[in-house]
Amino acid sequence: MRRSSLHLTAAEAARELGVSAKALRLYEQNGLLAPLRTAAGWRIYGPSELARAREVAALRRLGMGLAQIKAVLSAGGDNLGAALAAHQAGLERQLDDLAETVRSVEAVRKQTVSVAERTISLELPWPWGGERFDLPAIKPVTYITGPLGSGKTRLAQAIAEALPDAAFIGLERLADSDAAAQARSDNHLRRLVEQGANASPALTALIRAIETSQAAALVIDMVEQGLDQATQQVLRRYLRSRPFGKRPLFLLTRSSSILDLTDICADETILYCPANHDMPMVVAPHKGARGYEAVATCVATPTVRSRTEGVIAFRPSAA
Repeated sequence: MRRSSLHLTAAEAARELGVSAKALRLYEQNGLLAPLRTAAGWRIYGPSELARAREVAALRRLGMGLAQIKAVLSAGGDNLGAALAAHQAGLERQLDDLAETVRSVEAVRKQTVSVAERTISLELPWPWGGERFDLPAIKPVTYITGPLGSGKTRLAQAIAEALPDAAFIGLERLADSDAAAQARSDNHLRRLVEQGANASPALTALIRAIETSQAAALVIDMVEQGLDQATQQVLRRYLRSRPFGKRPLFLLTRSSSILDLTDICADETILYCPANHDMPMVVAPHKGARGYEAVATCVATPTVRSRTEGVIAFRPSAA
């Protein structure tokens, strides 16, 4: 057959119809279209084939399946209205099912939202007067500091209670002697020593407590307790590298080796508890910021901090 100007090749027909050549072959394979052939066997599409292909393509854009389209076209279009009504009803059912699925996904997502994505509002304990405190956006590391008797430990405990599935690691860790748990912490301890930390019972207890906790967030009391300066510096780098997963860390400290104001990154927050029991505040790590000088005065080198290690400020009755 000789091709005339009224007959298009498969590529030309596809462009004319706004479909792919593969789609045309699929229509043909399903008995919806029967293109003409040249003497060399090439497919060509005349006016009637193009008209038929245009009908198929239009129904496909409405979301109808090839079997549905074949049934409609086989009936000469007499049942098109009924077929479209049935197709619409099916689409509406799918839409209802999809909406229900979206609601289910949203409910599950709200239940499984990570700690770092939650906004936490808590009631401040004594020595505050029960005021509400909104915890700022939780970052990977939050330092909590303040002078003796400022309430920072109570604030940390309140944060641990307010956060879902959080754990407070207190100083009682120093008296724990679980040999099995210590063995599980050997790899972390070995890495710390390789980086320059000095092995000690205090370091072992701290790493063991972190390693064995399954909590989604950790609040650690006086991270530097019992650790020399070199170990604290190594530990700070280590904890910031998040070797225990992506759970947020809240680190109570008064050591400048743990809370180094010259090296605070965007993924870290400083919470300061004033000595006069004013509201805790977030302190930006640059001179001139509100609370910066108070934090700089509060934190000290491990040598200075060792003089007050273990000292507990006088706490009058909360009543």
